[in-house]
Formats: sequence, C-alpha cells, structure tokens
Amino acid sequence: MIKEFSVLVGKLRAEEVSDALMESGAYSVSIEDADAESEQEKPIFGEPGLEPSVCAWDNSRLKVLAESSFAIEPVLQRIASELEIDLPILEGRVEVPDNDWVRITQAQFQPTQISEKLWIVPTWHEPPNPEAVNIRLDPGVAFGTGTHPTTRLCLEWLASHDLQDKSVLDYGCGSGILAVAAKKLGAKVACGTDIDPQAVYAADENACANNVNAHFFLPDDLSDGQFDVVVANILSNPLRILAPALLARVADGGSLILSGILERQAEELIEIYRENDPNLPLQIWKICDGWVCLAGTRTTNS
Repeated sequence: MIKEFSVLVGKLRAEEVSDALMESGAYSVSIEDADAESEQEKPIFGEPGLEPSVCAWDNSRLKVLAESSFAIEPVLQRIASELEIDLPILEGRVEVPDNDWVRITQAQFQPTQISEKLWIVPTWHEPPNPEAVNIRLDPGVAFGTGTHPTTRLCLEWLASHDLQDKSVLDYGCGSGILAVAAKKLGAKVACGTDIDPQAVYAADENACANNVNAHFFLPDDLSDGQFDVVVANILSNPLRILAPALLARVADGGSLILSGILERQAEELIEIYRENDPNLPLQIWKICDGWVCLAGTRTTNS
C-alpha cells in the first residue's frame, strides 16, 4: 500500500525539503502553490515584463508518495534540523491504492466542449465531433488545459468572435492553448509569450501537434508591434501592473481580453485600465464559477 502525505513548507525551502524527502525514501514529491485559487495566488515564473526576483511561492504544499510504512514525522524533524528551518507542517495522509496511474490520470481529462464549434480533446480520445474545431492537448508542464474557468472563458470569447485575418497575441501563454485555438479559429497570425522557457517549449510542441503555424517567444524575443486581439489569462496582481504594456499591444479597433480575475476584483481592474487608456473601456464579458472575463475594444483614432 502507498500513502500520500501532504506537507506545508514556507517560502524558499520547498525544493530543498523535496530533495531531502526523496533522499529519505519517498517515491515522488510534487510541489504545488498552497495559496492556489485565492487572492494570495501568484505565478512563480511571473509574466512577461514582470519577472519576480525569487521564483518561489510564499507557501508550498508538497504531495509526497511513499510506502505506507514511511515514518514521515521523524523524517521531517531530521530535515528541519539539518536545514535549520521551521518544522514543515504535516497536513494529513491518505492511503492510495496501487492502481494503473496512467489510466487514472487519463480518466481525469475527458474531451471538453467549449462551444458548438470548439472542443479540447486529449490525444488518447477520439474527437466526439470530428466536424468541430478540435484542439489536441494533453496535461503537461505548462498551465492551460482548457478545463480551468479562466482558460475556458478566454476560449469562449475567441470561439464567439470572428478571427478571420486577425492577429492574436497570447500574453503569458502557458501551454499556448489560446494562440493555438485562435489560429484554428481563423486568425491570420497567432503568437504568444511567456517568461518560462518550459512553457514556450510546450506551446511550440502543442502548435506542432495541432498542425498550426503559431509561434511562441520569451519576452526579449517578442518583436514590437500591435495586434487585433490581445488576450491575457494571468492573475489580477500582474494584470494591474502590466496594464500599460498590455494596452500598448492593442491596435486601433483591436480587442483586449483579460481573465484570471475574481469577480470581486473586476471593478478595480476596469478602473485601472480606464485610467491608463479611456479609449479602451473594459467591461465584464462573462462570469464562470466566480472568475471573470473582461473585454473591450479600442476606439479607432480618427
């Protein structure tokens, strides 16, 4: 029998504790943001133009898989003593059946219908509607499988608007799903940028897997220019600070779509963007499970 232990670790030491647990006999250790989906959530890689000086969450949750006989309490005490840190908090433990992990993982990701014409389909499934626009995408190292409400909201916006011959920028692209979707929905140009090299690599791979000509760049490699559609599915704090940079990327008559915003944060974001550019008024486009998608169009200069 295998057990999964949940352990809370403070900022900066999660990697060291994780390595020490592996050296002590754990089968695997994954690191998650303990503040995920709260106001304290933040990306550890930052966003283009907003790179953090330290790539670490304030509070990390370690998910530790080990034999049921693994004596985690004394192991954590020893690790804390050796690293000279506060004792990590053991949140709990559960027994995990020794099953087919590949099958279980795949079962968690079913085809997802975004709209009448758009589906997200993992590669191990056949498309439920072969006539629809089907994006083949598997869970990976980069955020964005289409199942989170913020990603879904952006996909719904893209699917409900005419993208023919438009240029689209996915700012903070993660898996590249939004740029790939835009290209498959008719965009003439689709590209993305992310501070995380792994995300850029994963996005390029996803574009190839979907046979689309979408390109992804690290921030310093993204050329200057404006786009007909700029979409940013990141968090509210980066969106506040990045307002001038995002607005500068929107062409006259172009649209800006923002997500990663909790409903209670929407009005503040709308006001911040209005102050930066009153010619591109944002409003709530749609709400899903407490998350908001803001959208607006820039008035064409005469």
